[in-house]
Amino acid sequence: MSEKPDPMTVPFGTVFCDWMATARSQDGVYEYSGHVEEYGDFSLSPAAHALHYGSAVFEGMKAHWQADGSLAIFRLDDHVARMRQSTAQLRLPIPESSTLREMIVDAVEANVAEVPAAPGSLYIRPTIIGTEPNIGAAATPSCEALLFVVNCPVGDYFKGGVRPLTLLVEETIPRTTPQFGMVKSGANYAMALAPTLDAMEKNSAVDQILFATGGDITETGAANFFLADEDRVVTRQLDSSFLHGVTRASVLTLAQDLGYNVQERPIELNELAEWANRGEAFLSGTAAVLSPVGTILRGDENIVFGDGEPGPNTLRLRERLVAIQSGHSEDQHGWRTTVGS
Repeated sequence: MSEKPDPMTVPFGTVFCDWMATARSQDGVYEYSGHVEEYGDFSLSPAAHALHYGSAVFEGMKAHWQADGSLAIFRLDDHVARMRQSTAQLRLPIPESSTLREMIVDAVEANVAEVPAAPGSLYIRPTIIGTEPNIGAAATPSCEALLFVVNCPVGDYFKGGVRPLTLLVEETIPRTTPQFGMVKSGANYAMALAPTLDAMEKNSAVDQILFATGGDITETGAANFFLADEDRVVTRQLDSSFLHGVTRASVLTLAQDLGYNVQERPIELNELAEWANRGEAFLSGTAAVLSPVGTILRGDENIVFGDGEPGPNTLRLRERLVAIQSGHSEDQHGWRTTVGS
């Protein structure tokens, strides 16, 4: 393979590992050979369902080097379960948990030499696309599909590492269609793309859009949103309008472990200024990990949290999460899956 750039110095997800795992469905069952193959292109009909009607789902998770020198995937089974749920929502052939799990582990083990040292990690991207060649199937699902797993050695998702982010509140444009927000599909991210790029073009300080359609704060284009202070950790209650983040669930569990009062409830826009005077805000996600928010822009109002720098509660939760992911803290909840041993 050709020499690759240092993943810590290039944009997240732009360097790919040498090996991948693939399986095509046959009568609703994915036929996996049990062997990885060299990373490369595969053939696809120009009439493939995914290219015309968006029948594609994916997942994102990470593997981290551990304190004892082993490698572990964080919350593998939770990601497998969420991908199967997304696949069901798009009415694609659903892979058996065991098959999907095996393919993910095989791909990671094959690419172990490319996993960067901390704070880097291996990003894992299993994907399913509808491959049935039928451009008349707008109202019917694809009965044929391709499942594949690729890996990327990665550094920080946001440029500059752990730094306070600037969010712009969007009260009119929805993040996605309400009944489809919990599905991890490219279509959901496509809906957020134009508003985010438009906002960044108008204000280069903006890192993400905070979607609050009709005043209902849900998430940004790439992560779940939280408020925190010395006593409480607050985030929007789950429904079908936004992604049920695995990292979100991890943060809530860790917050409870640390003695915070965890609240899952609506967050009013008018609360933001009040929280900024005495609390903190942050984002969570597989790629984002746990990223502090320094400023939220709402119309002509600049809401600065504290002194605009990462807050102590945000950093406390991030440090606890990273310690478990990297094996520097006990895995009380069984979240790590050791591979390659």
